Amino acid sequence: MRPESALSLRRPAIAFIFVTGVLDVMAMGLVTPVLPSLIEDFAGSTASAGVWNGVLVALWGLMQFLCSPVIGSLSDRYGRRPVILISAAGLSIDWVLMALAPNLWWLAVGRLIGGATSASFTAIYAYMADITTPENRARAYGIVGAAFGAGFIAGPALGGMLGEWGPRVPFWVAAGLSALAFVYGWLVLPESLPAERRMAFAWSRANPLGALRLLRSHAELSGLAVVTLLFYFAHHVFSVVYVLYAEHRYGFGPFEVGVMLAFAGALDMAVQGWLTGQVTKRLGDLRTMVIGLGFGSVGLLAMGLAPTGGLFVAALLPNALWGLALPTLLSLMTQRVSEREQGQIQGASNSVASLAGVASPLFFGWVYSLSAAGSGLSFYIAAGILACAAAIGLATAGAGAPAKT
Repeated sequence: MRPESALSLRRPAIAFIFVTGVLDVMAMGLVTPVLPSLIEDFAGSTASAGVWNGVLVALWGLMQFLCSPVIGSLSDRYGRRPVILISAAGLSIDWVLMALAPNLWWLAVGRLIGGATSASFTAIYAYMADITTPENRARAYGIVGAAFGAGFIAGPALGGMLGEWGPRVPFWVAAGLSALAFVYGWLVLPESLPAERRMAFAWSRANPLGALRLLRSHAELSGLAVVTLLFYFAHHVFSVVYVLYAEHRYGFGPFEVGVMLAFAGALDMAVQGWLTGQVTKRLGDLRTMVIGLGFGSVGLLAMGLAPTGGLFVAALLPNALWGLALPTLLSLMTQRVSEREQGQIQGASNSVASLAGVASPLFFGWVYSLSAAGSGLSFYIAAGILACAAAIGLATAGAGAPAKT
């Protein structure tokens, strides 16, 4: 894209991405405080709830794995705008199905639809790559992360309050927010990918295995893919165990869980939206990524060791610096492919994340069911995995590698 075209798109595009990210993640955050309890009601026991929560998150990850490279390649062919809009509409439908769910199998169908439509994050990150230069990409991805953090500030807190009215209410509100994101995008979002930079769609690139081949095209890219896998494997301890552990270990209710998640979102917004840009200016993408992974490991270890609910919440402070890792990891990956392959690399990266999203929830759900509510074993394991990711990232990624043309 010519510099003047990028400049004309930058402000409305970034504003849209921020607002849409807030709305989408706020919708997800709304249901976070109540979904584990709803699953537990259907499952009949705490141990079964841990397993089923893992299964549902794994189904979501499976659809991400299958659909992310397809959506990334479609956005390379037809542009980012239609892909993002269709996905927003699909998420709204998903929340309606979840609100009406009479049993666990209905929830499973909703997670399948949600996984497919949430794969639009590949197009969102590719959109930001379209309108930024490689050296500013980590900061741009930090803005996207800040939007997600803002959504998690408002979403869980509001979801906790709405959950007091009934476990289904947050799902209906989430459906409305996703519909609002669709309407807002329809009216405001400009296209970021001009016709001359689009790539023909091919199933050889769009299928998951084809997308993963791109990650083997560069030695450092392969190492970063391993870091991505471990990053998301560790992160799913939050989606599977975190809320259930807080409820049963420390007696937190929906409101307390909502406030805690909102606090985590506020910290994440500050780290990704402001601190990432400041740190990368001084240390570069690679060192910032390793520092973020290291602090994430420390925070997870502190959560597992926390004897009281107050110290459990306090562990969010070092853990928040984990937010330095994702924008810089994505930035390092985008610098190792051509500008025509940004959608494909985002799809490939999301496929790797989705592999973790299939295996990790099942693993942590199993660990939680065996270790019971009072054990921090899941957090210890996640901390060790993240420490390994930091070591691999430091060993395999070369700082300042030039982008391909």
